[in-house]
Amino acid sequence: MLIDSPFPKSFASDNHAGVHPTILEAIAAANHGDAPAYGGDDWTALFEERVHAEFGPAAQGFAVLNGAGANMVGLALMLGRYDAIICASSAHIATHEAGAAERLLGVKLITVPTTDGKLLPRDITSRLGGVGNPHESQPTVVSISQVTELGTVYTPEEIAALSEAAHDAGLFLHVDGARLANAAAHLGTDLRSITTDVGVDVFSFGGTKNGALAAEAVIVLSPELASGTPFLRRQSLQLASKMRYISAQLTALLTDELWRQNAGHANAMSTRLADGLRDVPDVGLAFPVQSNAVFATLPAPAVSVLQQRYRFHYWDEEANLVRWMTAFDTTPDQVDEFLDDIRKAVGA
Repeated sequence: MLIDSPFPKSFASDNHAGVHPTILEAIAAANHGDAPAYGGDDWTALFEERVHAEFGPAAQGFAVLNGAGANMVGLALMLGRYDAIICASSAHIATHEAGAAERLLGVKLITVPTTDGKLLPRDITSRLGGVGNPHESQPTVVSISQVTELGTVYTPEEIAALSEAAHDAGLFLHVDGARLANAAAHLGTDLRSITTDVGVDVFSFGGTKNGALAAEAVIVLSPELASGTPFLRRQSLQLASKMRYISAQLTALLTDELWRQNAGHANAMSTRLADGLRDVPDVGLAFPVQSNAVFATLPAPAVSVLQQRYRFHYWDEEANLVRWMTAFDTTPDQVDEFLDDIRKAVGA
């Protein structure tokens, strides 16, 4: 019988995973004695040094509490009251942040349908017809997700092309980097190659989905924007009083490429899962597997059977499309057990 134990491993989200032991050790190491609040501590100073080393001397790093908050702070730096953001229709800021951009920033989202979650330069230029028209919101920021919400990855060349199109039009380029580490691991590059070196202005660096307890960062690459970040972080309720515990996590990720180790393993587990699906009848891959996400189509009855034992998202019930996510702590045995149960469910 397929159901013999409740939820042995979640494939719903990398947010479901625990905390990497090295990061737990970093938190524990920070938990000794008193330290100045709000970032005036040695752990935050060390995090800022790691940001300079990873992203360049002009980069300014600001630790925050969560991914949506990182997006709101980063975007707020570049937006006025009548401005607009160009983004993919699948973007997290457009679909899974409860209208935060519209409500908290008071701006319009100009969403672009895509087939794979990725914007093209023409998607920017085609949305500029209202520039200068006082009857329309003014495009000011282009926001992309790296990795996209469909698990696909922008190459450095693709980001550079978007940056050129945005900057030529007088727009900023923002990157939602909740899974930035997974993208760099897939591409075999460093983090700088897909941010600083390709013309990104502001981006978030995600830790929570990559082995951290609760740690994200806003990285500002444009010097003229950095001065306002401390104020917007405070106003956006993203300034932690005991920031040393967040900074210690981010520093751990940026030391000895722990970010790559964690993300690379998660990516490898999704590849293992995707490879194992290729000989399963009636199961197909909806998008290229380029990160730690596998989007698959399979018969609806099989989905129902699998959900009795595993947690995962039914992405599109009409299309029988599901999303399976792996994490830094997913093991090959867990993937193989899941594959065996997928075969049983589809065969039944």
